[in-house]
Amino acid sequence: MAASIIDVARRAEVSTATVSRALRGLPNVSEATRERVLRAAEELSYSVSPQASSLASGRTGMVGVVLPFVNRWFYSQVVAGIDTVLRANDLDILLYNLGDERVHQRFFARMPLRRRVDALIVLNLPLSSGESEALASLEVPIAVLGTHVPGCWHVSIDNAEGASTAVRHLINLGHRRIGMITGALGDPRGFTTPIVRQHAYRTVLAQAGIPYDPDLEAPGHLGIEEGASAMARLLSLPDPPTAVFAETDQMAFGALRTLSRMGLRAPEDVSVIGFDNHEAAELLNLTTIAQPVAHQGELLAQQILDALSGASEEPTRVVVPTSLIVRGTTGACTRSTPLT
Repeated sequence: MAASIIDVARRAEVSTATVSRALRGLPNVSEATRERVLRAAEELSYSVSPQASSLASGRTGMVGVVLPFVNRWFYSQVVAGIDTVLRANDLDILLYNLGDERVHQRFFARMPLRRRVDALIVLNLPLSSGESEALASLEVPIAVLGTHVPGCWHVSIDNAEGASTAVRHLINLGHRRIGMITGALGDPRGFTTPIVRQHAYRTVLAQAGIPYDPDLEAPGHLGIEEGASAMARLLSLPDPPTAVFAETDQMAFGALRTLSRMGLRAPEDVSVIGFDNHEAAELLNLTTIAQPVAHQGELLAQQILDALSGASEEPTRVVVPTSLIVRGTTGACTRSTPLT
């Protein structure tokens, strides 16, 4: 089997992007690194394909964006941020929505991006090692949101810290019976963000000496309707929570709707905190963990521009801070008996 750019990168102990730049004689590659790459390529009898070379030179004017959900608020905001930066630099977006497992598998079997894009941005998509290698074989710069992929540029928030801040806020208000509406409980595709936030919730409870109760976790599957159903499930418990952490604002919106329909109020009956700072969060007076969603897209696009221009020799990693925004849906715990 012929050697690939991945094999050369491993032999030279650099990223695939550095291999591509070194073999094409682009700037911002040290002479020592360039010599190491050339030696590895020679030892493996590797040569750059004409197609890959033309892609890396920027002839297509297109950047591929691969995402799992095209119609969800979070992803639309990230794509908007990407588009703002790329269009200002005369680059267009080629969007691929891998909305279900069948489409996901077909995409990686066919790799329709080949010879069509100068670079690739992947948004919160769980990737197997084989899928990561398939993307690397495109021999173009790749920037990834959320999930860390070796050899790729990377932007993320600290999901564990954000979720921990949310739960600590509720504990500091005196709550001990704290429920959680989780994003993707049991999702077969293995999205990591809901798992990280769920783990942080459990960890902070343990640190505070609060016993973990699995009944206080309800799946909300990232949507408003599902968040409403999850809150109804939590409120049906013999001893319902005095506070609820929803992993996204949209699930929190659903939770607030359920409270209203049951004649209950936040925070008087149940405190509610979300995550995202969705544009409607202020309107609904929702306490939340804010993350700059569109800005993360802008950062991803800038990483791609730096990679294409040779300004960034090695992939960089940016962790964007989150912050607690206290509004009107969280307050001190005043209930010691179950809701009636």
